[in-house]
Amino acid sequence: MSDWSVITGDCREAMAEMDAESVDSIVTDPPYGLSFMGKEWDHGVPGVEFWAEALRVAKPGAHLLAFGGTRMVHRIAVAIEDAGWEIRDRIHWVYGSGFPKSHDVSKAIDRRGGTIAGFERFRDAVKAAMIASGVSRRELETALGNYMLSHYLTAGSQPAVPNYRDYVIIRDTVGLGETFDHLFSEKAEREVVGSRIVPVGHSFAGDVYGGDSSSRQYNDTAPATEPAQQWHGWGTALKPAVEPIILARKPFKGAVAANVLEHGTGAINVDGCRVGDTVETWPSSRNYSSKGMYRPGSTLAIDAETQSTGPVPAGRWPANLIHDGSDEATAGMGGAARYFYCPKASKKDRGEDNNHPTVKPTDLMVYLCRLITPPGGLVLDPFNGSGSTGKAAIREGFRYVGIEQDPEYADIARERIAAEAEEAAQCLIG
Repeated sequence: MSDWSVITGDCREAMAEMDAESVDSIVTDPPYGLSFMGKEWDHGVPGVEFWAEALRVAKPGAHLLAFGGTRMVHRIAVAIEDAGWEIRDRIHWVYGSGFPKSHDVSKAIDRRGGTIAGFERFRDAVKAAMIASGVSRRELETALGNYMLSHYLTAGSQPAVPNYRDYVIIRDTVGLGETFDHLFSEKAEREVVGSRIVPVGHSFAGDVYGGDSSSRQYNDTAPATEPAQQWHGWGTALKPAVEPIILARKPFKGAVAANVLEHGTGAINVDGCRVGDTVETWPSSRNYSSKGMYRPGSTLAIDAETQSTGPVPAGRWPANLIHDGSDEATAGMGGAARYFYCPKASKKDRGEDNNHPTVKPTDLMVYLCRLITPPGGLVLDPFNGSGSTGKAAIREGFRYVGIEQDPEYADIARERIAAEAEEAAQCLIG
């Protein structure tokens, strides 16, 4: 069975203890620098020093795959490049299940019964009350039943004013008192003109009306004032539908073939990551030679419209686009079957008691690990999180080292990876 370990600590220090040129690939989901859900670890993107240490432990020609957010991926890419990596491409994972973290300007205008300074004092008072009462951010998020707390308490790029329902929950949970009631009681009342059901875990710019453990009902309301009517339909963010993944490679001397023979790194696993079972052909007007490219035993595809000079493998060449199979993601693709698809992580995939907010689906990480890791190679994830890369590496028969600074997440990762290793062992026995 493949060897694996999860180290608890700062990845820079942990990588400094590793042997130089000992890692075959790096597949990781680092912080995006968006302060997601107010998490301290997401306040900035990893700088040059992180990627320089990763470069040191990588074998010549080893590939790196690093996720990023659309707003800050350029910072991660520049840091990776400045550390000495060669940027090779950027994969885009497209999905239809993202939700906009947008500030409804019209509702904010109607809701603003006090001055901007008044809401700044409210934000500061809530933070102080949380400290005094001992109520944690997670406890308050549970009471709210949504992920809006970080927006209510931030002065950053996506601040939000609580609706009345959320204000009351915050006030009563942290023991804030009635000091700020006037800011919310004096807001202009909006007429309810409709409602919709939204699954729990998704966000919708409306006032919560009711619901159960799986979904919530939100009210659609009409503008109540002339200024709000003027800005009805305006927000502050697009609906997220893509996550970029940077593909980089450690520079090496000489030819690719020589480096692959010496270190096992430098190339990507094209045939192992082909998509679907469609035979790949090309117009007869082109003169592409397939000699030496295709694996034996594949079918030969030649007709009046297409040509091939050798065995043709089933499946299309892996592309720099991955989608989740949703109607939204595939509607404009013109044949989405030509791209690898993978939905977001399901509850079963996440595992019990996994509270990490940015879990990546194991199937996606399997595909990425397979794409850039030689057989039996060592995969490193310096930003291990809850261990999705580790699960994927074990499933593919690779060795794995993960590094995670949060002890709670590290423990969750060990449980998930150990379960995957046990299942793999049972499959071998069976």
